[in-house]
Amino acid sequence: MKLPRLPANVLAGLGLGLSLLLAGCAAPVKQFPLQEQFSSTATYSRLFDATAAQTCEAARRALLSQGYIINTAREDLVDGHKSFQPEPEAHLQMSIRVVCAPETSDNSVSLGFVTALQDSYTLKKSNNSASLGVGAIGSVSLPFSSSNDALVKVGSQTITADAFYDRFFDLVKRYLVMDDSADMANSPASPR
Repeated sequence: MKLPRLPANVLAGLGLGLSLLLAGCAAPVKQFPLQEQFSSTATYSRLFDATAAQTCEAARRALLSQGYIINTAREDLVDGHKSFQPEPEAHLQMSIRVVCAPETSDNSVSLGFVTALQDSYTLKKSNNSASLGVGAIGSVSLPFSSSNDALVKVGSQTITADAFYDRFFDLVKRYLVMDDSADMANSPASPR
């Protein structure tokens, strides 16, 4: 059996209709506006009159003084986190990462870069019940039940508030000044 030949415009119309049908079945891709602006560098970084190692040590002490648990502490990197529970079924975790880099060739000035990330979790409960299958009778549901609770991550956000970073950098500067004072107190007295 020979199929009849369809005119080109009918074939084009069928092809277009099929394309539109398939495109309509696909889930639309949600578009988000551009999130990054690359504007001010003052929010996330500051210059310090100290070596990179001294700056990172002051940052480590600043985090410890606020109850952070330190995950990583090196001469060029400090990473810590702290947990909060503002509501019974809500949990927040703040992670702060500090990267310290020399700004001058003699390493007398360093640059501290800080990023804070806040993850949000909620408590999810799932109920489990038990049933028993008996061959002659069928299955019987028993009133035994248990509940599993799990924290589910519902959001993650980089902290962008200038005031937050200003307070952190002020605390780092305080620990650098305290470190300089301790060094001066421990140095031998100069001859007169």
